[in-house]
Amino acid sequence: MSEAALAELLAKQACIELVYRVARAIDRCDATLLASCFHDDATDDHGVFKGTAKDFAAWVMPTLHGMIRTQHAVQNILISVEGDHARGESYFRAQHTLPGANGGGETEMIAAGRYLDTFERRGGVWRMTHRHAIYDWSTTSPATSQWESGPMKEILVRGARGEADPSYAHFAALKPLV
Repeated sequence: MSEAALAELLAKQACIELVYRVARAIDRCDATLLASCFHDDATDDHGVFKGTAKDFAAWVMPTLHGMIRTQHAVQNILISVEGDHARGESYFRAQHTLPGANGGGETEMIAAGRYLDTFERRGGVWRMTHRHAIYDWSTTSPATSQWESGPMKEILVRGARGEADPSYAHFAALKPLV
């Protein structure tokens, strides 16, 4: 493999890991990890939010805390690299469990679409400079989760938001994900 091909492959991998880290930061409600994925002057357009990535983090964390749980699955990631700049498209499926309104039951909301990201390497470090969420479809339905009841409640290890999640201890012996 040529040196140029290897450099391009490493750049693509760095960008792909940023896409995954943003999803992890959102689902774990980890504002520090989220901030580490963006350059200081980065921007974000999620439709309902348009502004700086810093302001997005300040907006999204309370929004997420108003939800019971979230999970973002990201796949079909394509990255195009040209020197210190890259563009990417990744498909997402984001599932959110929302508290019931007016005493009603919980609601499951699924949004699916694509992230159009721009990346830049500065000082040898790749970070995002812009994220644009494109929505392809969404749906809502009454939640039917058996998560809080049923025979597996006490047996299964559960994910959590923040450092209470088992993944933080799992990675603690290695270099931090930030």
